[in-house]
Amino acid sequence: MTEETTLTEAMPPVRQWPAFDLSGTDFDPVLAELMSEGPVTRIQLPNGEGWAWLVTRYEDVRMVANDPRFSREAVMEQPVTRLAPHFIPDRGAVGFLDPPDHNRLRRSVAAAFTAKGVARVREQARGMLDELVDGLLRDGPPADLTATVLSPFPIAVICELMGVPAGDRHRMHEWTQLILSSAHGKEVSERAKREMSAYFADLIGLRENSTAEDVTSLLGAAVGRDEVTLEEAVGLAVLLQIGGEAVTNNSGQLFYVLLTRPDLARKLREEPGIRPKAIDELLRYIPHRNAVGLSRIALEDVEIRGVLIRAGDPIYVSYLAANRDPEVFPDPETIDFSRSPNPHVAFGFGPHYCPGGMLARLEEELLVDALLDRLPGLRLAVPADEVPFRKGALIRGPEALPVTW
Repeated sequence: MTEETTLTEAMPPVRQWPAFDLSGTDFDPVLAELMSEGPVTRIQLPNGEGWAWLVTRYEDVRMVANDPRFSREAVMEQPVTRLAPHFIPDRGAVGFLDPPDHNRLRRSVAAAFTAKGVARVREQARGMLDELVDGLLRDGPPADLTATVLSPFPIAVICELMGVPAGDRHRMHEWTQLILSSAHGKEVSERAKREMSAYFADLIGLRENSTAEDVTSLLGAAVGRDEVTLEEAVGLAVLLQIGGEAVTNNSGQLFYVLLTRPDLARKLREEPGIRPKAIDELLRYIPHRNAVGLSRIALEDVEIRGVLIRAGDPIYVSYLAANRDPEVFPDPETIDFSRSPNPHVAFGFGPHYCPGGMLARLEEELLVDALLDRLPGLRLAVPADEVPFRKGALIRGPEALPVTW
């Protein structure tokens, strides 16, 4: 028997992974089974072609995400099994670049996402949030917390950071919802992506000589200095805009947890000093997306836990699974606000770590402060199982969050 035959026989079976529309914070049952079957398994998602490897253990996830032997750029050159029916990367988009090009492109906007850059929008964000909560209180209960606060707030903040005029926020939101959904079909999602890209191409082109600190101005200046191409700048702007709105769904799940677990909300009201740590624990626990995100391609043979990943094989990491690894997070199914350390990977890891992680934390902290302190009687207006969750969404979250106080 040859080594090739032995390896083939040793390969785990390919597991079908359908696109579930899960409610609440239910953990994906297929992912739970895959985690129990072994650290390295094989999957086939609803769209694309073939099968892919999946790693779920914390250390393996971080290794693959940070190892140059696994390439995002190579995904452009071959069909891969994937969750969404649409596959719409722009060549040169930061999500599909490897270092050093990836580092060069991210460096062009790094100033906007540093502690100083995020602090620049903090007071303005707080003011915008206070206005939204003022309106909520003025109109009175019942209300949809998603429509009144959790959706407009992240949109306003990311548009402010991006340099998108207030009058264009609604258009940005509509495009993002279409891009992040598989429910409308491939053509609709791709058209929304083209329209958003054209918008940013125009905006960045107008700002090539700008000295402002918003993202499109930074990108315009970088294009003007020939540090990045316009195509690269547009791809990065689209990714950042879409990522900024993901806070809506994450916040929806976060408040769904707090409103269905009054003991947790009460603890945060009584001990405001623990809120930053508590938010990190909620980010670890919340299943923020469906299935998996973007794959990578092995550039050479790599062994992981005794399994040979061959050059050319696609491979996915599951940050959701990594955040439930009991070797790193004891009793991972329990929400523990005192958990320390808490090295969760909710914002990813390695070169493709989410650049907006610090901004997302800021927004979550502002939301928790404002809603828990200003609405002490905040509670669900319907039974928990009647809260509608988004269908066909790549990023999970409630479509509406009916509340009263």
